[in-house]
Amino acid sequence: MKKFVIISFLFIQYSFLAQTNFLYEKPPTFSECENVDIEMLQSCFDNKIFTHIFNTFNVPETVTSENYKGDVVVLFEVDKEGSFRVIYVDAVYESLKEEAKRVFDELPKIKPATYNGNPTFKQYSIPIKIPLVNQVVTTQDLSKSPADPNELTALEKASKTEYDSVNKKLKPYSRKEYESQLNIPFTHSYYSRFDRSVNLVGTNSHTASKPYVYEDVSRYYDFKAEKDSLKKGSDSFVSRKLWNERLVRVEAKHYWFAIDPIFDFEVGKDTDASFGTTYNNTRGVNIQGGLGKKFNFYASVFESQGRFPEYYNQYAESIKAVDEAGIVPGRGIAKRFNTDAFDYPVAEAYLSYTPVSFFNVQFGHGKNFIGDGYRSLFVSDVASPSPFLKLNTTFWKIKYTNTWMWLKDVRPSATDINGAYLSKYMATHFLSWNATKRLNIGFFESVIWAKTANRGFDINYINPIIFYRAIEFETGQDSGNAIMGLSAKYKINDNINVYGQFILDEFSLSDVSAGNKSWKNKNGYQLGIKYYNAFKLKNLMLQAEYNRVRPYTYSHNTTFLNYGHNNQSMAHLWGANFSEFILIGRYHYKRWFGNAKLVVGERGFDFNDGSDDFSYGGDIYRNYNERPYDTGVVIGQGNNTTTFFGNLQAGYVINPATNLRIFADVTFRDFNPEAQTVSTFKSNTVWFNFGIRTDLFNWYFDL
Repeated sequence: MKKFVIISFLFIQYSFLAQTNFLYEKPPTFSECENVDIEMLQSCFDNKIFTHIFNTFNVPETVTSENYKGDVVVLFEVDKEGSFRVIYVDAVYESLKEEAKRVFDELPKIKPATYNGNPTFKQYSIPIKIPLVNQVVTTQDLSKSPADPNELTALEKASKTEYDSVNKKLKPYSRKEYESQLNIPFTHSYYSRFDRSVNLVGTNSHTASKPYVYEDVSRYYDFKAEKDSLKKGSDSFVSRKLWNERLVRVEAKHYWFAIDPIFDFEVGKDTDASFGTTYNNTRGVNIQGGLGKKFNFYASVFESQGRFPEYYNQYAESIKAVDEAGIVPGRGIAKRFNTDAFDYPVAEAYLSYTPVSFFNVQFGHGKNFIGDGYRSLFVSDVASPSPFLKLNTTFWKIKYTNTWMWLKDVRPSATDINGAYLSKYMATHFLSWNATKRLNIGFFESVIWAKTANRGFDINYINPIIFYRAIEFETGQDSGNAIMGLSAKYKINDNINVYGQFILDEFSLSDVSAGNKSWKNKNGYQLGIKYYNAFKLKNLMLQAEYNRVRPYTYSHNTTFLNYGHNNQSMAHLWGANFSEFILIGRYHYKRWFGNAKLVVGERGFDFNDGSDDFSYGGDIYRNYNERPYDTGVVIGQGNNTTTFFGNLQAGYVINPATNLRIFADVTFRDFNPEAQTVSTFKSNTVWFNFGIRTDLFNWYFDL
């Protein structure tokens, strides 16, 4: 027992001595500091470093000549062998960084730091004042507040300069968006400015899949030069932001971003309306930027209230969702605002990533367009924005675009017991091939399928290289609605090109040979021509286009599988059963612009009057089995209607960087059906409108 007590006492004594002598952290020690009290070791180490810097550091002449004042922050360590190693140097001048590294390389090897008596590494960060000063702290200074709890360590002192160092890393804004993988906001008016440049004979461009990305177009068109040529005003902050620049612009070595307000303030008069004035009141914010060279982001958020021409309001109400006021075409579901207007918030955003030069992937919420014309029979931007995933692969003379979209059917018959809208999916392939320096050929296919209790996003349609028609047959003909198409464009010369599309929904060879105009032959085509610098007038573009789609195209016997989203067509905004001729003129001179558009068409509507409830093939949301006959099907059948639409617009670009413009226009529309029904009646509209708008997307008032 005595032995145990003695051994225990000795063990406790040894433990106390061990804790007294070894259980603490000891800083690195210069030979001159070995006899200093342990409490003063760190101060001695710091002073030796500061003394060495003051005696050794040579401020470069360029720094001195420019009267620079600031800090050089050095992060270094003393390793387990007592050697100094610089980890990082932060300085405005590269010469200051090199000098700091040289000075620390000349420090001698010392005793390393210890922890519990064992050698260990120790990291420090110190600021070197420029102009150079002696930063040695005297013993007298240290004795003033030896136990000050607010005293900062060297690392903490360096961290207090972190916020200011971020500003020091900023550089002048170089407008990196014009070379990025961001989309160029798709408006027909703005795209006409560089349409000729990307369509010159001999270019290897692909112009059908839209929106374009800046990097692709910048090979043919100098966006920076365009903006510089339009520069006006003084160099004052207010003048630059009003006339030439984005509101907020930030750029550093590895990132950039810009923030701008969005406006669309309009007021007008519809002569055919019972209410006083039309108006639109949109406020929003646009954010875009990049991280590194491969990643870009974009977001636009809109809050809007509006009342439009009477025919447009009536159409918005006719396609409304369950328990909602309407759907503003191209924008989305709207609630009632006051008693005769709409409230329609919209958000569009996407991420763009380019891991290698030939491949880009985008994921977001927005619109897509495939075609070289004003209209598209493949995929158009006339419907509301929707979630999408898009892959663009470009190599040799080929561009291959794969897109998957998440759509909604918002009719009462498509909602579940909880009121949720039916989800459906759309997948598209578009292969663009430059067969020659003048001829481009495109191959298109798409399929739409609906979400059911037993089926969601079908993995069969994920494969980017397949034929959807074959998959449709494999999974059941009623499981999807597949459509195929062919496009072509021929450049006659640098100023004239012709283009076209052919869409095939269903085809019966026997009925074609019989010449009986069967309902089964569901197809459509587009023919168009563009004339740049028309009649040798620079920046004048003329365009003529003819579109024709047979009845029942895009529809299905399972109505949820129609070619639509939010009660709007995903292709031509007229649906099917129509023919249309369009003539467009666009001209710009410096910041001034003018647009003219004429649309003449023939359409066939349903009667829906109780005595005749057949589907005549114009409404893609109806079951094609509700047709009145199988043969003798012609365009314009049913309630035959002629449409005339004309628009003249003139305006001035206030800020080219944001595409903020002021404009005035006048619209004339004559809608003349053979028989007036509850949903189809004669109207004759003259609409005068004036506004200021950040032009980021297309409005289609030519319903």
